[in-house]
Amino acid sequence: MREEMISTSAEAVEDSILPCRHEARADGVEPAAPLPENVIDKPVASKSPAAWAYERLILYIQQFEETLDSDHEVAMGFAGGDAGVLRIEGMGYFDPDIVTFSGTDAHGVRTQLVQHVSQLSVILRAMPKVTQHAEPARIGFRLRADLEKTGK
Repeated sequence: MREEMISTSAEAVEDSILPCRHEARADGVEPAAPLPENVIDKPVASKSPAAWAYERLILYIQQFEETLDSDHEVAMGFAGGDAGVLRIEGMGYFDPDIVTFSGTDAHGVRTQLVQHVSQLSVILRAMPKVTQHAEPARIGFRLRADLEKTGK
């Protein structure tokens, strides 16, 4: 006989509005740290698609950076075009549905991508750090600190 969980109506409503994340990895890397309170304290339905995409991308970028050595920084590749790879130096959003990425491309040219959330498809990549900097830039950690501070 199969045992089923019975939820109250309040629990069912709460479960429908709280964010959920699940990952399973073959390399044994543990799942990311718990979501920051500023991400989970507001129901998903009350956030714009841009804000929700922005918050989740920050968490993925930071998690990816945690796997990098001191000789590499995070960069982002964009699917479906010739935009190439962008060394991420900034990220933002414009409600209700635009996400922006700024930085430099592989040739050092300043670049900004403005993308509708429905077109969002990125690849996080490791790029050798810029040699004039002693420490690798960790944009994900700065973005997460800003997310936790501002609640956006």
